[in-house]
Amino acid sequence: MTDPKIIDIAGIPVGGTNPYALISGPCQLESLDHARMMAEKLMEACASAGVGLIFKASYDKANRSSITTQRGLGMEEGLRILSQIREEFGCPVLTDVHDPSHCAPAAEAVDVLQIPAFLCRQTDLLLAAGKTGRAINVKKGQFLAPWDMANVAEKVASTGNENILLCDRGTSFGYNALVSDFRGLPIMAQTGYPVVFDATHSVQQPGGHGATSGGQREFAPVLARAACAVGISALFIESHQDPDNAPSDGPNMIPVDQMPALLSELRRYDDLTKNR
Repeated sequence: MTDPKIIDIAGIPVGGTNPYALISGPCQLESLDHARMMAEKLMEACASAGVGLIFKASYDKANRSSITTQRGLGMEEGLRILSQIREEFGCPVLTDVHDPSHCAPAAEAVDVLQIPAFLCRQTDLLLAAGKTGRAINVKKGQFLAPWDMANVAEKVASTGNENILLCDRGTSFGYNALVSDFRGLPIMAQTGYPVVFDATHSVQQPGGHGATSGGQREFAPVLARAACAVGISALFIESHQDPDNAPSDGPNMIPVDQMPALLSELRRYDDLTKNR
């Protein structure tokens, strides 16, 4: 096993025995005012739990189930909002990139570039992201074995950038269903890179509502507790003030008013695992 790395993301140490970092925010950017409201509430929840926040939102959801569903504000407006959140709240920010040409402009506005699960083996995208020097959070494809993520990480690292996070978000289990295999977390950790567990997308039901995905948000805290017990460096938990009316991934997201209690509970599990 490679010695575990600790990655500094705008002052938040991710990895080792440090408290878990939280990657959280709404699935899709809606407006500057909405992003401000969510960032403020999540910053307060994280401060109470003693964990660092990496604010997350997507300017373009390029992998929606249907052509009729909302994709987002677009790159120019989205990056402007994320850059402003970063400046106003002093927290690092993360967003998805779907095309190699998006990586350089996105890297000017955010601290972490995220590679969506469906694109985790796209070599040109991984190389373009790596060359920016930003931290790269690569989501493991639902179709990929956890040990195969070593090859994915190697592509990014070939650019000289080893600020890599490997994220599990569930594995395909028949049609419209995912399952979480918690063996995958320590297996991916053998690469030495910090491991992230995505609790909210792991309870997604891809395409489960026909033109949109379904989800079982009630199980997201259960899986997050299990991940902390196994050992992780960061948790990915999308949140919204009104998930049932969110434009994207509402069935998975945790109501933001529930986040303070959840994060504090998860911190206790995290401390127990890392202090034993």
